[in-house]
Amino acid sequence: MQKITVCLVLIGLMMSCTNREPDKPNKVLTEAIRAHGQDRLVNSRVSFTFRDKSYSVTRSEDSYQYTRSFKEDTSRIEDVLIKSTDFTRRVNGVEVSVPDTMQVKYTNSVNSVLYFMQLPYLLNDPAVIKSFEGTQRIHGETYEVLRVTFRSNGGGEDFQDEYRYWFHEKTHLLDYLAYNYQTDGGGVRFRKAYNRSERGGMLFQDYVNYEVPVGTPLQKIPELLEAEKLKELSRINNTDIQVERL
Repeated sequence: MQKITVCLVLIGLMMSCTNREPDKPNKVLTEAIRAHGQDRLVNSRVSFTFRDKSYSVTRSEDSYQYTRSFKEDTSRIEDVLIKSTDFTRRVNGVEVSVPDTMQVKYTNSVNSVLYFMQLPYLLNDPAVIKSFEGTQRIHGETYEVLRVTFRSNGGGEDFQDEYRYWFHEKTHLLDYLAYNYQTDGGGVRFRKAYNRSERGGMLFQDYVNYEVPVGTPLQKIPELLEAEKLKELSRINNTDIQVERL
């Protein structure tokens, strides 16, 4: 009878651990969002400049709005995107008609900039499918790894892309990310966070953007980084960051 009781306890413990494991991606992400202070994103407006264009994201409990504004010749262009899909363009304050093909182009461009700006917060989006891939060592530090793919419904034009995110095991900060993409012939990119700064209780960071040989498995890229075999492609720098609580 005692042996049966012990076995039942062990089985119960094993089932308990198994039941908890599916929640691991959410646990990693929750800790990361808290470490970045992004639990403050809701009911806030964040504005910044990226490559001579002004961007903003305004979030409430049930909606969000993206904007991009810039000068083109003598005109002032403002793009407004509500919930990543409802696009409007104004020229010198007057709404103008935009062909569907160009709407898609402008929408993808705005979404791309705002996506990376709001990481890791946006990994909680309903279209995200995330899985915990264990831990990995990079430059002597241990990282928890999340793999991310997207549902076709709500995943945007690039829902077939695959991402990897490396979160420091102790600080829970997003230090590295990698992704492959299928558009324009396809490619692979790897980004390393640097130049962190705090605004309004939130942590913002820029990235060194590396080009990676096409076909490289994302989980293998840190090995290339450590071997100094990655080519720096660009720097993703956001300036004039301002946070306003609403």
